[in-house]
Amino acid sequence: MKKFDIGVLGLGATGSAATFAIATRGARVVAFDQYRPPHARGSTHGHTRIIREAYYEHPLYVPLVQRALRLWKDLAASTGTPLLLQTGGLMVGRERGPIVSGARESAERHGIAHEMLDAAALASRFPAYRARTDWVALLERRAGLLFPERCIEAFHAQARRLGATLQLGERVESWSRNSDGITLRTDRTSYMVGRLVVAAGPWLPELSDALGVPLPLEIERQLSHWFRPSGDAAPYSAERCPIALWETGDDGELFATIPDEGHGVKCGMHHAGQPASPRDVDRLVSDAENEAARQLLEQVMPGAGGPLLESRVCLYTNTPDRHFVIDWCAGGNVLLLSPCSGHGFKFASAIGEVAAQLLLDGRSWIDLEPFSLSRFR
Repeated sequence: MKKFDIGVLGLGATGSAATFAIATRGARVVAFDQYRPPHARGSTHGHTRIIREAYYEHPLYVPLVQRALRLWKDLAASTGTPLLLQTGGLMVGRERGPIVSGARESAERHGIAHEMLDAAALASRFPAYRARTDWVALLERRAGLLFPERCIEAFHAQARRLGATLQLGERVESWSRNSDGITLRTDRTSYMVGRLVVAAGPWLPELSDALGVPLPLEIERQLSHWFRPSGDAAPYSAERCPIALWETGDDGELFATIPDEGHGVKCGMHHAGQPASPRDVDRLVSDAENEAARQLLEQVMPGAGGPLLESRVCLYTNTPDRHFVIDWCAGGNVLLLSPCSGHGFKFASAIGEVAAQLLLDGRSWIDLEPFSLSRFR
């Protein structure tokens, strides 16, 4: 039986980042994924993901995303691969609405450079965009795009270079604890690891019994759509247009727009999907769903909603409070990583580093109490 210091279950964004960070520290790590990432079955796909600093969800995320931004740049430099494109970012809605007011609180508390624009100034500065006359926008300069498939490939390449073992297309079917550590049984063979990282994303509900803790998670079907602008494409390009989050209601739901970086203008609602599971989710996006997205896009980016180029389904793994889970379980030698609820990708590089610190040092640089499992008891 092959023996390793640490095993990692799941090689999406978080598991891949953790595997790389653990290998960077010189530990012997083996990582598993039942598929061959990057793939489109879970959450880590879709050409682009947003990264932003003025975090409307809560100011506690700002130090983590700032560290993540530094690590993404380091990974890009070490691989020679463009992983990040900083376009700037807009949070648009009512001045006292949750998106604008939350982003402003984070920016002011953490000294993030930002600018407030009214609707007229927004349209003048960025001709692709139109806001309601009673809306305002917070503009931050360091926001932008990550390219998820490239990021996963970069993590894997660097992890392998550092000696990590990646078992792709191999499913972990069970594990058991003993005096030597944890025995992992896969659909091929068995492995012994000292500690285990579980970063299984939307497959986590299936592992609740094995983890020994109740996981109050809901898997949500989410849609992304890509359109070709119907006229001059230049104003909608990533060189001239920032990413944007648009208020859609009082409950924190929003509509995201991502400028054209080569695949068309991307858009989608945030937290407007139906409960699902990775086994039976409907992966076909209907004509009605595409048309609803086009109409929303045309409201805020007139002319962007030309021919449909692509649409995809991805999966959110939601906690009740929509904050992350980073905590020990199953007797203290299994680390659960679920920076989830649809806003985790941007943090993956930093969460991977945090995981390596917890596993190898017994502590991390950031207070993880807000992400503990105890809040659900």
